Amino acid sequence: MSEFNKNNQNYGRGAALAFNALSILMFPVMLVGYVIWVGGIMLRRQGSGVSATAQGPLTVRYTEHNVGTREDEAANRLLPVVPSVPRLALQLTSKPLFLAHRLTGYVPKTFRYPFEGQVAPAVEASARQTFFDEVVRRTLGEIKQFVVLGAGFDTRAYGLPADLGVRSFEVDTPKTQAVKREMLQKAGVDASRVTFVAADFEKEDWLARLIEAGFDASKPALFLWEGVTMYLDREAAQATLRKIAGTSKGSMVAFDYFTTEPLTSSDLYWRYGRFATKAAGEPLTFGIDSTPPARERLVEFLESCGLALAEARILGEETNGKRAWGGFATARVK
Repeated sequence: MSEFNKNNQNYGRGAALAFNALSILMFPVMLVGYVIWVGGIMLRRQGSGVSATAQGPLTVRYTEHNVGTREDEAANRLLPVVPSVPRLALQLTSKPLFLAHRLTGYVPKTFRYPFEGQVAPAVEASARQTFFDEVVRRTLGEIKQFVVLGAGFDTRAYGLPADLGVRSFEVDTPKTQAVKREMLQKAGVDASRVTFVAADFEKEDWLARLIEAGFDASKPALFLWEGVTMYLDREAAQATLRKIAGTSKGSMVAFDYFTTEPLTSSDLYWRYGRFATKAAGEPLTFGIDSTPPARERLVEFLESCGLALAEARILGEETNGKRAWGGFATARVK
């Protein structure tokens, strides 16, 4: 356990009861903040250049930093300057949680790190931080190129030690990337060791742009593809993986994905999820076949793209008529 989170593990029953009691008392304040926040997203999404779905993982990392479970100073500085996040909304939603934590020492499961236990759909964005951080930790050093695809508000490249000798790239749409670079400067985050590559996955040859920016396709790379596949069409998802398959042997890609279950399920959670993402202008569009066993369907999908599955965590039960709804995976270039 890291020095950052070792003193923040008070998960006893008494602490939980006290935390929940305080949260109930402060819920009206948090609800007002949430309404203001969502309203800000809806009002400003047109022309803002800020991905609404990218705010979720950033908010998770911001919260984990402030409750002392996962250090991420870049996320701590970035979220308050996101154009579509009203400052009042951030204060109203986060301060009550931070106060309840300080008074009780309790951390809700969603913001514990490393994340443990079953992963429900509502905490996928939180749980995947542990999976991807571990991949980055054990891979970079031996591999000297790090590419964050559809980077959004990812902050991992800014915290890499300089002595690792890793060259980092971030690939994202021109508009989102331009806003992020402005945010980084405003927040005082040093991004001088990161090369930014503007490209649209569904319209442009992002790998050609990456090579033009200095990426060496003849040397291994780690590609991190977090929270992106479900918002692409199938052709774009496959094309991206096939481009990765054409890079150097030894390269790896780490990604999360949905199966077709969230796209068709009548479950209230997924119906709301489809409505919310569509309203934000980023509808759920792609899922890997959910026919059991899900792991075999994942293997088949990756093989069709020229990749071999290295590891997978399947999310959701495959019992009593239920199907897996997603997963975390890494794949290697054959």
